[in-house]
Amino acid sequence: MRLILLGPPGAGKGTQAKKLVEKYGIPQISTGDILREAVKNGTPLGKEAKAYMDKGELVTDAIVVGIIRDRLQEKDCEKGYILDGFPRTVPQADELKKALSEMGQSIDSVLSIVVANDELIKRLTGRRTCKECGAGYHIMFKAPKTEGVCDKCQGPLFQRDDDKEETIKNRLAVYNDQTEPLIEYYKKDGALVDIEGTGGIDEIFGRICAVIEK
Repeated sequence: MRLILLGPPGAGKGTQAKKLVEKYGIPQISTGDILREAVKNGTPLGKEAKAYMDKGELVTDAIVVGIIRDRLQEKDCEKGYILDGFPRTVPQADELKKALSEMGQSIDSVLSIVVANDELIKRLTGRRTCKECGAGYHIMFKAPKTEGVCDKCQGPLFQRDDDKEETIKNRLAVYNDQTEPLIEYYKKDGALVDIEGTGGIDEIFGRICAVIEK
C-alpha cells in the first residue's frame, strides 16, 4: 500500500497520517524529516543537500528524490508507506514516478483531503497559545475554561502571527497555486481520490480507510 497524502494547511493531514500508521503499520515518510536525517548522518546525498542549504538555496528535486529513494528501500517500507509533503510540484511528481518505476514500484493512491477555504480559515484562526507555558487551545474545538486564560498556568493566551487571517489566506493561496497542477496530474493518472475533510476525525478516517480497502 503506497500512498501520497495531500491536503492544505488545517485539513488535518498530520492527524490522519498518524492514524494510518497505527492501523496499517506502514511508515509515514516526511521529506523534511528524512532530509534533516540524511544531512545529520552525512550520507553522500545528505552532504550534497547540505551544500545547497548552507548557501541558502533550495535542495534540487533530484537530490530530494534520491534521499526518498534511499529511505523507501529500508526494511520498514516493504509493506508500503505514506509520502507526506512530497511531491509538491509536477516536476517532483515526474522525478518520483521515474525513481519508483526503476524500483519496480508505483503509487497506489493519492489521497487529497478536501476542505473549503472558509472552513480552513475558521480552523486555523481559532488557535491560541499560552504566553507562559506554550499550551495550545482552539476557540472552537478546545476552548480554555476562562476565555483568554490558560487552564494549566493561568498565563495569557495570544494568537500567533502565522495564525492571523491575512497570513492564513496567503498560505492557502500559495498552497492552491502550487498544488492545483499536481492534483490535475494525478487525476489524469487515475490515482487521485478526493476525501471529504469535514466532520469528526474518526469520520474522515473512516472515509480514507474505505478508499484504501476498496
